[in-house]
Amino acid sequence: MSELITPDLVSLDQDLGADKETVIGRLAALVQRTGRAEQLDGLLADAIARENKTATGIPGGIAIPHCRSTAVIEPTLVMARLPQGVPWGAKDGPADIVFFIAAPEGADQTHLKLLAKLARSLMKKDFVAALRAARSEQEIVRIVDDALGLGATAEGAPATGTGAAGATSAAAVPSSVDARSEDGSAAPAPAAQTAGDAGPHAGKKIVAVTACPTGIAHTYMAADGLTYAAEDMGVDLQVETQGSAGFTKLDPATIAAADAVIFATDVDVRDRSRFAGKPFVASPVKRGIDEPKVMIEEALANAGNPNAPRVQGGTGADAEQGASTGANEGWGTRIRKAVMTGVSYMIPFVAAGGLLMAFGFMVAGADIANIADDVLTGSTLWNLGEFTLAQYIGAVLFKMGNLAMSLLVPALAGYIAYGLSDRPGIAPGFAAGLVANFMGAGFLGGIVGGLLAGLAAYWLAQPRLPRWLGSLMPVVIIPLLATIFAAGLLLLVLGGPIATFMVWLTEVLNGMTGASALALGAILGLMMGSDLGGPINKVAYTFAAAGLGAATVANTAPQEIMAAVIAAGMVPPLAMALASTVAKRYFTVAEQENGKAAWLLGASFISEGAIPFAAADPLRVLPASMIGGAVTGAISMATGVTSAAPHGGVWILPVIGNPLMFLLAVVVGTVVTAGIVVALKHVGGAHGRVADATRSREDAAAVPTTA
Repeated sequence: MSELITPDLVSLDQDLGADKETVIGRLAALVQRTGRAEQLDGLLADAIARENKTATGIPGGIAIPHCRSTAVIEPTLVMARLPQGVPWGAKDGPADIVFFIAAPEGADQTHLKLLAKLARSLMKKDFVAALRAARSEQEIVRIVDDALGLGATAEGAPATGTGAAGATSAAAVPSSVDARSEDGSAAPAPAAQTAGDAGPHAGKKIVAVTACPTGIAHTYMAADGLTYAAEDMGVDLQVETQGSAGFTKLDPATIAAADAVIFATDVDVRDRSRFAGKPFVASPVKRGIDEPKVMIEEALANAGNPNAPRVQGGTGADAEQGASTGANEGWGTRIRKAVMTGVSYMIPFVAAGGLLMAFGFMVAGADIANIADDVLTGSTLWNLGEFTLAQYIGAVLFKMGNLAMSLLVPALAGYIAYGLSDRPGIAPGFAAGLVANFMGAGFLGGIVGGLLAGLAAYWLAQPRLPRWLGSLMPVVIIPLLATIFAAGLLLLVLGGPIATFMVWLTEVLNGMTGASALALGAILGLMMGSDLGGPINKVAYTFAAAGLGAATVANTAPQEIMAAVIAAGMVPPLAMALASTVAKRYFTVAEQENGKAAWLLGASFISEGAIPFAAADPLRVLPASMIGGAVTGAISMATGVTSAAPHGGVWILPVIGNPLMFLLAVVVGTVVTAGIVVALKHVGGAHGRVADATRSREDAAAVPTTA
């Protein structure tokens, strides 16, 4: 018998609740009651968090909720056959067969392969039919063991064999697929295509990659869904499953011979550049389960379309592109994602540079900004001359930070271009960013230059060229022509007007005092709380961080703006932590667990710590965060709080000017946001729904371990 499932982990024909959260709670309780999990709350929180990312219902009335959790002691399967279906996110209706997979955070490969094989078995119609026909918990266990290859077929139970290679029945899995599930390798195509050899797609070859965050279920189910659909259509399809059970890369010759690529992934595709030049379709992994035939048809259509999107290789920005980019993604979305990519890659330059400059101020005083060059050119560590050791160390720290900050605009531009066109866009983007610096066009010039460079590199990569010329394109021709286009436009046409606008904007900000400064702080705070790390939040942060390098002893406006942005960005997660602590009846167990982590995230200026709360209740959380952020930003600006560092939250208090008012602004905004959220939840009756969910969870502890 398998160690994964036992009769007391099976529930047959019992009413476990009317919604998936309640059902998951009762199944998690079985795991905990059988001694396979240390605590119910931790396991339930991890399972619900995974379910909230992507619904785990699949066609055929099946659901396969799953998670990795530190609360789990050993890999476990729980199976429930429900008397009435429960909505689970599948397009064809509710689920009545539910397998809950609970894996420890560090599960061994043997168990992960078995869990993956179970997930694949749910794609077999005869396996699911056997589960629906079973009369006892022991029979369910025997059926599962047979599917996993761990026991003899139950007497009288329907066969759950895998079928021979090349079988065309939907109930039989090609042996190549089962071979892949054993070792995580890429499967060879079915040996025969009896149903489709004469079809319209005969001779077409496609390769695919499937991957999901957990790497246990959806990765392999999507692979099987695509394999079955391809077999029915007469398409030669080979899949690389990048899951927890390990993976073997597709043969380069197979990739080279493929007409198109399918990426059914929710995470980065490992070594994506192997598929460079191939037309592709990219969607979330669940679409490979729900609509495999549609994905294959789209891939075949792209194979014959010279204007179809093509893989340009690499990772990073490709990960963003690969999750959802395709022929159906508009340019507005692509540009927004590219700008976000540039900002995300820019932030480490800002954080490292800004903190080093702040440390320099701490060691040698604010005047080090004016004398750092003189100190470093006129003395050494062994011969300080007229300067002190503190001044020399401070100058070293300040200069390192200042040079790192000088890369802010080039990095922003370079990685915006990277987000649009992958590696061929990096060099033109950096060059355009350097031109923006030279012209005084600031971060706006960097954004414009990065977009120009990325679009130029993207369009230059589209034509199909002879191999001898194509090999030169990404390393020589595209960088050269895209640099001429983007940097030339900035130097000749766009840089001057943008620089003039930046000068005007700087003068306006420097002149803000009193009510106008308070209004600016409120606007920045409102932006920081509006989408919690999204585009609006990042615009406010980039605006503040990009101007920080212009701060001087006489002009502290950029530092005041930076302080207001940091303080306001800390408020949403801190407020959610406070609200979920003092008003628990309005928050689920999972939200209360998230609230504990949000204390540290908020204190560290990580606004994304409030996202789980906003995702669950956006109409209450987001308006409250915006109001609290506006209050905090206004207080910070009105009281002249400054920050010499661009990131860090409470950990940079030593370089915060007027730290008491900084903390007061954060506390006031936190209390305001938490109070509004709780008030809105009370008015909307959220406590009643949470109470119902809590009772269901408590009832789960009393559910029998056997039917």
